[in-house]
Amino acid sequence: MASEGRPNILFVFPEDWGLFAGAYAPHDGTQSLNALLQTPHFDRRAAEGVLFLNARTPAPGCNPCRSSLFSGRCFWQTGLGAIEQGTAWDTSIPTWPLELEKSGYFLGYTYEGDYGKTNARVGGDRTAYNAAGKCFGDFSRWVTRQAPRLGGVAAAREALLDEVRANFRAFLDTSARVPRQPFCYLWGPTTTHRGAGWQRCSGLDLWGIDPEHLKGRLPAFLPDVPEVREDVANYLGQVCAMDLGLGVLLTESGARDELDSTLIVVTGDHGMPGMPRAKANLYDFGSQVALSVRWPGIIPGGRVVDDFVNIMDLAPTLCQAGSIDIPKGMAARSLMPILTSTSAGQVEVARDYAVGRLERHVCISRADFSGYPMRSIRTRDFLYIVNFAPERWPTGDPHGLENLSADVGDIEDLARETMVVFPDFDASPTKAWLIKHRGDAGVAPMFQIAFGRRPAEELYDMSKDADCMRNLAGEDAYTSQQASLRRRLMEVLAAQGDPRVIEEPCRFEFGQCVAVLDKYTSEKGKAFMQGLQQRRSSWQTASSKL
Repeated sequence: MASEGRPNILFVFPEDWGLFAGAYAPHDGTQSLNALLQTPHFDRRAAEGVLFLNARTPAPGCNPCRSSLFSGRCFWQTGLGAIEQGTAWDTSIPTWPLELEKSGYFLGYTYEGDYGKTNARVGGDRTAYNAAGKCFGDFSRWVTRQAPRLGGVAAAREALLDEVRANFRAFLDTSARVPRQPFCYLWGPTTTHRGAGWQRCSGLDLWGIDPEHLKGRLPAFLPDVPEVREDVANYLGQVCAMDLGLGVLLTESGARDELDSTLIVVTGDHGMPGMPRAKANLYDFGSQVALSVRWPGIIPGGRVVDDFVNIMDLAPTLCQAGSIDIPKGMAARSLMPILTSTSAGQVEVARDYAVGRLERHVCISRADFSGYPMRSIRTRDFLYIVNFAPERWPTGDPHGLENLSADVGDIEDLARETMVVFPDFDASPTKAWLIKHRGDAGVAPMFQIAFGRRPAEELYDMSKDADCMRNLAGEDAYTSQQASLRRRLMEVLAAQGDPRVIEEPCRFEFGQCVAVLDKYTSEKGKAFMQGLQQRRSSWQTASSKL
């Protein structure tokens, strides 16, 4: 049991999990992807607590998001924690897990994505509990491979749930935890992260999610074809797997009489990987995430909140929940007034917008190792985006694929290896299909949406165009709206000290922020890079002959 007045904290943070859960289906409509999802454990706890409809990531990239989430700072306030590759964590920056530990909490984590990058923010190897294994993140492939040996899919699935259970029990039962010491446990499964890829047909084979049932449900910027539908179905299956793991944690907590004294937070870092306008993008499909918070006796449950919130706001929130002072330097605003309110809908009038940000993702996406800087502001009706370097390719250099006639040949490697081309877009069957068919009638516009250069400014009327298919920037009817949002965004960024708008030159354009990783410059790395170029040369040679 937790000590009186200080709750246990169970923080569930799957990697690459966007706004996907059955609890959102009533708000999205019967034709949404969420209407196909079975996530009973998330849904039940969301119904018992607060479900947020407009939670946003501080940055739609794994590492900068985590830097903001754990520190409660804008990512540019975390040094090299601001970039995805080439990152380094400044241990002088306080993080809420470590601050809670200092105050008497027993801290631990399992899985937590971005090994070697996130660890220092939550205690490093010292607080890791992975002794039972790390196979859960590879759920679909592991279950498919092991099912014949273990006696079927159900038995293989249970074996992975046993791993989740054993890791959690090792944390709870360790002799290092004294009686009645409150715990803070971070569970960061990588099931929804692409990693080595998901098992083909696993959405159907393991979860009964028939790709044919996705017809007419995909966003307008995704080709509604079998290959893409299957890819999305497989992702939804991984979401279901994550929910099963969450159920194990909840059951184990309940069996120990810990559940009602535990503050449960479940959220994700950004949108779906390997899809257009998702991960590493500021459109809703990339920046909107699920968020539910449950704390019996403290947070009035059964509420749905419309406020625009940033998940880095969880940092001061959890500090307050754990009865510790909010560390100096946290720029985020606590969600505690919303959580302890009895109101639903729009609770705080001032939370009527959210700001999005991203700098560099994959370091070798462009020849000069630069990033693709962008900022956005999302209001109830509009999304406005500034692309500060529109001359660059947003998902990385095309290496000749801007020529729609160049034949890429076999596309299987494009579904497996992210770095071949457009590296800011994870390898996936969807990516491979779009590249292969980019010259086909009707596909070229979707290819342009996914990979093409973007204008300096984008403006979308979200009340009429939720998939952001018509850029209204520059249209006479929207001149005043565009100017108003531009002004508001720049005022917010300047007030926050965003180097992209107050520095010249901006720090993200030189030095370590545009450095290339050693793994690409070592002898092994050079061989890898040469292999990438050899693969590209097949279509570059063909293109030169056209």
